[in-house]
Amino acid sequence: MYRPTFWQIHKKKTSEGYKSLPYLTALFSSMLWLYYALLKKQDALLLMTINAFGCVIETIYTALFIAYAPKKTRVPTIMLFLGLNVVLFSTVLLVIQFVVKEDYKVNVLGWICVGFAVSVFAAPLSVMATVIKTRSVEFMPFSLSFFLTLSAVVWFGYGVFIHDLRVACPNVLGFVFGLAQMTLYAVYRNAHIADEKREKEKQFELEQQKDKLPVKMKSIHRRSGLGTPEVHPVDGHSNDDDDSDDEVRGKGNNNGGGGRKDQDDSPV
Repeated sequence: MYRPTFWQIHKKKTSEGYKSLPYLTALFSSMLWLYYALLKKQDALLLMTINAFGCVIETIYTALFIAYAPKKTRVPTIMLFLGLNVVLFSTVLLVIQFVVKEDYKVNVLGWICVGFAVSVFAAPLSVMATVIKTRSVEFMPFSLSFFLTLSAVVWFGYGVFIHDLRVACPNVLGFVFGLAQMTLYAVYRNAHIADEKREKEKQFELEQQKDKLPVKMKSIHRRSGLGTPEVHPVDGHSNDDDDSDDEVRGKGNNNGGGGRKDQDDSPV
């Protein structure tokens, strides 16, 4: 049974393994598109409502992620949130409001939105790299990839319908990335099962080899009729002692031989 990603994070009380970048970039993109819709006003009702909802839901996701993230992940996520969603967005807003001329505000902000919309679609590339490396789709749910692709198709159609290339263009890339994620899911969805099966087979073979090895050794001893070989320590000085004993014996023999000779030569 499928459960949404953040429901799983809430149940497990940890966000370890998931990436915060897709949620932070999605929040930033929703903020920019909402600002664009407020400036454009004409044919912007859907942009306004959808991205307002996106800001709310992505803020909730980000808050849950930070709450359940390990310390090593929580601090970088907070720093990225402050840098991207607070500092950078405030900079864009101030530049558009006070630097860009009134007639160019919508166009300039629109193409900025296009750039960051592309980054939203490219953000899952880090997850795709993880899937390829680990051969597991645990952290890339199929439903997320499917709805990303479907959303890209719908928004592309809407952009064409209202004759707004800034809405239509980035969704072409979104469709391509969404299709790539679904293809990757199809390739690796059963890869971890095959890996586990191979690992179990290797462990089984190793256990069999361990069980067979003592039997072979016992059969060798039985055929040879030899017991377990014993090793006795040898004193390094024993050779010297033997040599000295041989010298003493040699001298004794020489003396003994000389004595007998003297006795034989002595007059009777």
